[in-house]
Amino acid sequence: MEAYWGTIILFGALILGLISGLPIAFALAAIGVIFTYFLWGPQGFFMIASTAFDKGTDFILVALPLFILMGNFLEVSGIADSLYEMMHRWFGRVAGGLAVGTIIICAIFAAMAGISGAATVSMGLVAIPSMLRRKYDKQLILGTIASGGALGILIPPSIIAIIYCSVTGLSVSKVYTACFGPGILLAVLYIIYILVRCILQPHIGPPVEEKFTLREKLASTRYVIGPLMIILVVLGTMYLGVCTPTESAAMGAFGTAVICAIHGKLTWKNVKVAALRTFSISGMCMWIVFGAFCFCKAYSVSGASGFVTSLVVGLGLPPMGYIWIMMILLIFLGCFMETAAITLVTVPIFLPIISALGFNPVWFGVLFIINAEMGLLSPPFGMTLFWLKAVVPPEITMTDIYRSIWPFIIVQLICLVMVMYLPAIAMWLPSLVK
Repeated sequence: MEAYWGTIILFGALILGLISGLPIAFALAAIGVIFTYFLWGPQGFFMIASTAFDKGTDFILVALPLFILMGNFLEVSGIADSLYEMMHRWFGRVAGGLAVGTIIICAIFAAMAGISGAATVSMGLVAIPSMLRRKYDKQLILGTIASGGALGILIPPSIIAIIYCSVTGLSVSKVYTACFGPGILLAVLYIIYILVRCILQPHIGPPVEEKFTLREKLASTRYVIGPLMIILVVLGTMYLGVCTPTESAAMGAFGTAVICAIHGKLTWKNVKVAALRTFSISGMCMWIVFGAFCFCKAYSVSGASGFVTSLVVGLGLPPMGYIWIMMILLIFLGCFMETAAITLVTVPIFLPIISALGFNPVWFGVLFIINAEMGLLSPPFGMTLFWLKAVVPPEITMTDIYRSIWPFIIVQLICLVMVMYLPAIAMWLPSLVK
């Protein structure tokens, strides 16, 4: 079969599968299996089984359920209440201060666990009633929590970064190091946007009336000691080369369980809830991994990979033009597909093109992950929007949530462009870490 026919059939079948409503994991796997059968016959199924076994036992991917378990322990730990009280005491008297504090807490959650759901759900339960009671604008509240929760995709440890590294073979610690600067930059851009808007429109984020003494403010800082220790243990041991990402994730999961115990939340009910959610999310991720690698194996062996690379590079565009095309395509896919599936389907296609153009795959990985974060907020199917809808008061509609996130998507796009044209934002820290 000619490479161009293979490419057309593969991606045509994928589009039909997605339109039909078939779960993405099954669509990818079915296409890979059927295509393999027609190319090599029944003996090709041994390659499918070998691929699934190799990926299922990949040591890097073992970190996925551990980081997910961390996030689920954090969600039931009650630590969000303590951190929110600390931010309330320190920033409540500032216009928009509670929203700023929410972004900071979400960034802390992101640095403790690589999923977005924990921060979104926890802060939705804690911050929404508090800010509504203090007359904060509904759109500002919803946008702040949704965008802050999505920081878990970018700020290490990020699950999408692990999946990206499993596909590309890059060092997890190097990609994590590159994500750190852009993650902090994006959180700062969120805070700047909130403060500027609350200065221009004081009624959307009024200062709270409660006053706290310096002693009370300092006393509240004890709530951040546990989270900071977990962040130092998980990321510090990884960056220093003491532990692998999987070992660091195991230490983090144990640390979050200890925090649950300290807050009196390590009950059998909470452990059961955290374990079942971890099992469910991990199972979904691994099925997507299996399906995507079946698809990608058929894609690469059929010759479609080389055909697409030569076709795209032969367009004669400026190098950054190709990056823009990829980013626009990823933004579009993010509106309809789950981020793990996007990673596993598109990275094997994009990576040969990136290499042919001479771009650094670590830098491209950061762009990819920022784009994945945009996908979490993009209507109609951004996952963070649905996590938020699950915890908001009944009077808040999905339309309210959709309207709230557009300013924050623009801020994400600004961050993406900054990292595109100022690569040092992502690459300066990896250059210091050998």
